[in-house]
Amino acid sequence: MEHLRAKKGFICDMDGVIYHGNQLLPGVKEFVDWLHREDKEFLFLTNSSERSPKELRQKLARMGLEVDEDHFYTSALATARFIHSQSPGCSAYVIGAAGLVGALYEAGITIDDVDPDYVIVGETNNYRYENIVHAVKLVRQGARLVATNSDITGPVEGGIVPACRALVAPIELATGKQAYFVGKPNPLMMRTGLKMLGVHSAEAVMIGDRMDTDVIAGIETGLETVLVLSGVTAREDIDQFAYRPGYILDGVGDIPG
Repeated sequence: MEHLRAKKGFICDMDGVIYHGNQLLPGVKEFVDWLHREDKEFLFLTNSSERSPKELRQKLARMGLEVDEDHFYTSALATARFIHSQSPGCSAYVIGAAGLVGALYEAGITIDDVDPDYVIVGETNNYRYENIVHAVKLVRQGARLVATNSDITGPVEGGIVPACRALVAPIELATGKQAYFVGKPNPLMMRTGLKMLGVHSAEAVMIGDRMDTDVIAGIETGLETVLVLSGVTAREDIDQFAYRPGYILDGVGDIPG
C-alpha cells in the first residue's frame, strides 16, 4: 500500500467510487482530505455525460464535499473535444442531457436534427422511442454515430440502471453501424486526464469500480490500478476477466490508511 500512497497523481471514477446517486460513500471525505494534505494531483474522471464540472462540484458540495471545478473531467467534455478535433464547426443530433449539449455548444458544434454530421448519444432521463427512430433515420442517411461511453449499466441508490452502451444499442442494431465510444477505456480520455494532472502515467493511479472501463483503461495507459468494491463489481466477478487490478479495496477510504 505504501507504493500506492507514494504516487503523485490520482484519477478517480465517480459513480460507485465517490458516491451512489446522492449519497457520498464511506471514507470519501477522508480520502479527499488526504489528497489535499499530501499535495497529490487528482482528477475525478467520469464516464457520466449528464453534468458539467460546475454541476458536479455543486452535487458534491450538497453532500458536504468541497472540490474545485478544475478537478473534474467528463465523457461529455471528451466527446466534444474529439468531435471538434475531427470536424471543427460540424453539426450533431444529440440524445443526451444538458452536460453533453453544453459541452458540444462550447466546442462550437451546432445542434441539427435535419441533416447533421453526427448522431451523438449520452445518458439521459429523457430517452424516448421517437428519438431512437429519428437517430436511426439520420445514421442511415449518413450521419456518423458517436457515443460518450461504453458503460452498459451504472450504479444508483438501490441498484443499477441502463447506461450509454445500453441506450445506443438499439440504434446500432437497427442501422448495422457501430458507435465510436469516446469515454473510458478509450485512451483519448485517459491521456487528456494525465495532461490535466501534469504527471507521467508511471506516477499515476486509476481508481474505479469497473473492470471493463476503469481497470482496463488504467492498465492500457500504464497506470497503477485500484478496483474498489463500493460500486458495480463484486469480488467474485474479477475472475471473469483475463487481467487483474493492482489493488482490490473495499473503498477509497482504505487508501489513506
